[in-house]
Amino acid sequence: MSRRCFLAASALALLPGVACAEEAVDAMRFSSLAPGAPLPREYRLFGFDGVPRTEFAPVTDEGRTVLRARANASMTAVVRSVRVAAAGRPQLSWSWKALRLPENSDLAVRAGDDFAARLYVAFDLRLGALPVGARIGVWLARLAYGDDVPAAALCYVWAANVPVGTFAASAFTDRVHMVVVESGTANLGRWRDYRRDVVADYERAFGAPAPAVSGVAVASDADNTGSSAEAHFGDVRLTARPLP
Repeated sequence: MSRRCFLAASALALLPGVACAEEAVDAMRFSSLAPGAPLPREYRLFGFDGVPRTEFAPVTDEGRTVLRARANASMTAVVRSVRVAAAGRPQLSWSWKALRLPENSDLAVRAGDDFAARLYVAFDLRLGALPVGARIGVWLARLAYGDDVPAAALCYVWAANVPVGTFAASAFTDRVHMVVVESGTANLGRWRDYRRDVVADYERAFGAPAPAVSGVAVASDADNTGSSAEAHFGDVRLTARPLP
């Protein structure tokens, strides 16, 4: 299994407890940070040895603090552990603004697996629920990168030329499914807001009931294409619908 299989998701550790059915979780509240200040300890930078790091910094944009990401033939993710039960069908909401897309980005091939803006959602799927082959693949990834590697993750992306609404397995592994929520250059430099039912997206991607959410990560990368990318990230929030 390639080291790019989980990118940010492999750094997501689980926190104790599960959010109740009506609880809202500020998974990433960049608006509360001071521009120019270091990221708090609960936000972790995750990258790979020998690969240049994407630069992250809280900056002011349109009167609020956001997280700026600048990638130069680099890859890094900012990760945070959260835990939210699937029973309340948590709704994921966030905003981002892409300023530069990496050249030759193509989610269908490993050489093009770069995106100005990614948002990962990792799930606490038990290995026993996987077929033997997939189980071995995750086991090998955990040997390489630690026990926190999840067995399933969604990755919402701003693509270059793939239709919005596309669902596709990662070019590296079918344990990460890409979901295209924005595409092309028409909205470059504009803030874009999104809301997703992560349970519905998980079920569509993996064809099985969704387990609990175990973490989120934002990333900007341009290492595979050897190009550059830039994006700003707003707050990321998970809100569970009340149970009937």
